[in-house]
Amino acid sequence: MDLIKIGKFISSKRKEKDITQSELAEKLYITDRAVSKWETGICLPDADKMLDLCNILGISVNELLNGENIDMKDLNKKTDELLLELAKQEELKNKKLITSMWVMMIVTVIFYVGILALACATLKEGPVLGTIITVSTIIVVLAAFYALKLEVEAGYYECKECHNRYIPSYMEALMAPHMSTTRYLKCPKCGKRTWSKKVMKK
Repeated sequence: MDLIKIGKFISSKRKEKDITQSELAEKLYITDRAVSKWETGICLPDADKMLDLCNILGISVNELLNGENIDMKDLNKKTDELLLELAKQEELKNKKLITSMWVMMIVTVIFYVGILALACATLKEGPVLGTIITVSTIIVVLAAFYALKLEVEAGYYECKECHNRYIPSYMEALMAPHMSTTRYLKCPKCGKRTWSKKVMKK
């Protein structure tokens, strides 16, 4: 998805309607700085603003995300291209989430082992050592809970039985036995519990 192209398209459509950035921002209940970010290709409009933006500019969401006007004869082709691009973007985002999860857990474990080794080597038994062990253990536990959140948000779990891909609730994932990112979950489609593998796309 070409953010620069989309930004130029938003800008040109806004100017066609003879609307300033400030006026557009006012209609959307946002700041003119947000509109400027869209038009310079820094970011996309939030999903909850896209429909309103398209209505104001007289374009479709498909045209907005393609950054150009679309003829009816090209609509299906452009829609297919857009869906493929969105699928690629989602898969990339999911891979980044999983990578972040692993990096965070590895760094946390190294920190935990290192701080415990250092504390045990330099401190005698007592309240200071106990506090260091307690605090570092709490940090590891919190990091593990957050890592699970990243894991659940990244992609889907695939049922081994019916191959349905789904996203469980955080509590379901937390309570499920697991081996790495493969979890023993109940499939919402077939109702069977299987070792469901993590996959990055639907």
